[in-house]
Amino acid sequence: MEEDLPRRRARCEPGTDAAPGPHRALTRATLPDRTRRSKMGMLEGKTALVTGAGTGIGRGVAERFAREGARVVIADRDADAAAGAAAAIGAAARAVVVDISDEASVAAAFATLESDGWAPDVVVANAGVQLFGQDAKAADLDLDVWRRTLDVNLTGTFLTVKHAVRSMLRGVDEAAGGGSIILTGSPTGLNGEGADFTAYSATKAGIHGLARTVAAAYADRNIRVNTVVPAYTETSLVTSISTNPEDRAAIIGRIPLGRPGAPRDVEGIMVFLASDDGAFATGSLFAVDGGMSTL
Repeated sequence: MEEDLPRRRARCEPGTDAAPGPHRALTRATLPDRTRRSKMGMLEGKTALVTGAGTGIGRGVAERFAREGARVVIADRDADAAAGAAAAIGAAARAVVVDISDEASVAAAFATLESDGWAPDVVVANAGVQLFGQDAKAADLDLDVWRRTLDVNLTGTFLTVKHAVRSMLRGVDEAAGGGSIILTGSPTGLNGEGADFTAYSATKAGIHGLARTVAAAYADRNIRVNTVVPAYTETSLVTSISTNPEDRAAIIGRIPLGRPGAPRDVEGIMVFLASDDGAFATGSLFAVDGGMSTL
């Protein structure tokens, strides 16, 4: 196993190698030894939980994590989709049925994983909904649609992060780092791209803020929290757009690279942030959106 960063951040006095108080200096002995991984996957020895991993981006990320050497927990509210994704990966994966909008369900999932020796040190809070045909401009948006979107996208992400942090804190010690939490954001949370999707866009902006806040709160325990911002990505979530030629052409026309995203476009940055190569990255947004957020 490679060594991770120490639990506490080192704050060295100028001109010294030692950190005051309980903080330890970051030296070659405490930094991850990436030279040992030449013939191993980037996530060898890690356990990762990915929500919404039964389909779409989540499934793609889970499969890539497994190829990089991680054990993977496929978390989804659709039992059949979760089981199918886990079966496709094989022995390195297990399925967990969880409703991220229900705290009891989320807490139970983490408790089961811990008791079974599958406590994750990487958590990807990816599950979400976009209620096409119901989400709308603010003056036309039904309160029920607003609440249903927030329940899954923002409250569900918060609950996933909350219990991920608790689990990582229970597993942390002086010799090992806490873990990596990765949230899935959207360009609609950065600009006015989603003017017709008030609820969805608001939840994604909230997710971006949540990541920065939690990153600052737990950096001293070496729990890193980052957000990956994909562009329009053709998965089952956006079937109503991908099957409508006019709508599809319009949205692709707003992506400078001129094509829709695919799950494979997101996998690489997720692997980086989950791995020891991303050990100094926290509280940041990583746009993988074909330039969409630049407009």
